[in-house]
Amino acid sequence: MEKLLWCFLVLISFSDAFGQTDMEKKAFVFPTESDNSYVSLKARLKNPLKAFTVCLHVYTELSKTRGYSIFSYATKKQPNEILIFWSKDRGYTFGVGGTEVLFKVPEVIVAPVHICASWESTSGIAEFWVDGKPMVRKSLKKGFSVGTEASIVLGQEQDSFGGSFEANQSLVGDIGDVNMWDFVLSPEEINTVYAGGTFSPNVLDWRKLTYEAYGEVFTKPQLWP
Repeated sequence: MEKLLWCFLVLISFSDAFGQTDMEKKAFVFPTESDNSYVSLKARLKNPLKAFTVCLHVYTELSKTRGYSIFSYATKKQPNEILIFWSKDRGYTFGVGGTEVLFKVPEVIVAPVHICASWESTSGIAEFWVDGKPMVRKSLKKGFSVGTEASIVLGQEQDSFGGSFEANQSLVGDIGDVNMWDFVLSPEEINTVYAGGTFSPNVLDWRKLTYEAYGEVFTKPQLWP
């Protein structure tokens, strides 16, 4: 009996350490500005990415006051291998392999926002969707391959692999429904994801999330439908 109890406690500790959780209807909350509060995500990647789509919800009051990091994917060669960043008075910055393009937003409101960003190597086409509406496609890093040994961070921008955070780039607010695929979702699929559906994410799956949280980060019920 004691041996069974010990095994059970070991399994619980193992699960907690790697943070594999069904996060459906939940969000990570970053309540204060900091340079040490973040969530590290573990991706399921075997081969370099020739295409991808990232979708998520973000809710913050920062959009009218300063920039902040939304999604930071770093490799040891390039801290901005994939970057989604809000730039005050400019719009959404979308970066691949250290090169960035800007998607301007005509109006900034304080409300939960759904974002999807996709890219493919063969054409270099980058797409950006806000609340189910597409922005004009742009050219970005044609022929590039995204590295697999990645540090993926929510809440901070990585200026080096897994670190070099700056408080004035941190997210203050909620983030959730973070999913990633190794292909470009079609417009119909993105609209389905925006409406609450999913297509079995194979890189990051919010319903089977492996993560570790650091600093002042809380898990709470999501505030969007």
